Amino acid sequence: MAGDIATYQLGLKIVSLCILWYIVSSLNNIVGKLILSDFPYPMTVSLVQLISITVYSLPILKVWNIPKLDRSIPVKYWVKTLVPLAMGKVLASVSAHISIWKVPVSYAHTVKATMPLFVVVLSRVILKESQTKKVYMSLTPIIGGVVIATLTELSFNITGLLSALSATMCFALLNIFSKKCLKETGMNHIRLLFVLAAIALAVLAPIWFFVDFPQIWEDSSLLHSSHSQRLVALLVIDGFCNFAQNLVAFTIIALVSPLSYAVANATKRIAIISFSLLTFRNPVSSTNIVGMGMAIFGVLLYNKAKYDQNRAKKREAILPYVRSEANLNGGFVGGMNNGYMPHTLPERTTSLLLQNSFVEERLNGGSAYYGGQSENFAQFNTVNYGGMRVA
Repeated sequence: MAGDIATYQLGLKIVSLCILWYIVSSLNNIVGKLILSDFPYPMTVSLVQLISITVYSLPILKVWNIPKLDRSIPVKYWVKTLVPLAMGKVLASVSAHISIWKVPVSYAHTVKATMPLFVVVLSRVILKESQTKKVYMSLTPIIGGVVIATLTELSFNITGLLSALSATMCFALLNIFSKKCLKETGMNHIRLLFVLAAIALAVLAPIWFFVDFPQIWEDSSLLHSSHSQRLVALLVIDGFCNFAQNLVAFTIIALVSPLSYAVANATKRIAIISFSLLTFRNPVSSTNIVGMGMAIFGVLLYNKAKYDQNRAKKREAILPYVRSEANLNGGFVGGMNNGYMPHTLPERTTSLLLQNSFVEERLNGGSAYYGGQSENFAQFNTVNYGGMRVA
């Protein structure tokens, strides 16, 4: 009974967080579009967001008692990994704002559905990772949907398309190298969010000072406009919403499996597209809607194919140890036939292993929140349990 109540409470918490995530993300995009419609300075909007993440993260890091930055990280690693990651964050943010400035939010997010395509290609080129046939096939409806949406977009703009693609590629690179960074440094993901935002702010601020600032200063109509207070208020709201959606996203990642998070993320994109269409009422054709739907459906297929592939890899990693290692009593598990141990753990061993939520989630293909990280951002290290090694 107590277990059922706990499960119900956890489910209610996840649903509530997802709804909050959809609302905050949609609001963030809608407010961003409102700002850029009257204030065509995407670099400034990105700067405000980076300031917001840096400032708002400080109390979160203290209240949640997030581990401090490891001072042993060498300077060379900062220069070769963390600084380029921060620069990628700058480029991704500015490109994303240019895209929603030039094209409707609904179209920009349809183009961003190509994220799996970039992840697959970049993982192949950079990490030499190969995918299953199902993963490659799932990219077909994504590409087809984006092509249809592009050909039928009534407010098409080439700068907006290229900016959306650039932002998507940068986010894909950030996804790949953030996982690598978390694994190599053991840094908490919220600490990494703060570090990257702070470095990105230091990179963007001088560029902004020489690019956007002179134009804003000379724009007398903007400085003396009666809407200036409204603009400042919208910038503050946009910055807070951007920080909030990052924080809620990381919290959801820590609570659900990779597949559940991926489905929730695809649903979030549907919510953003729907809210933007209802808010701005930009004209769309039925064929355009079909293209958007096909692209989102392709993302769901990709997520399922990727989940199946990762689960198969986990089984391959776990089975050799299950077949050959000693049991928790220090003896050898019985039932061996010509040196082969059947894939059945002793009852005592199984119960002890499943008492640890990390191993339980690991065996079931889930994503346990362990050591301040989640499997969606970092691979788990090998853990030893009384002679039995679980990868």
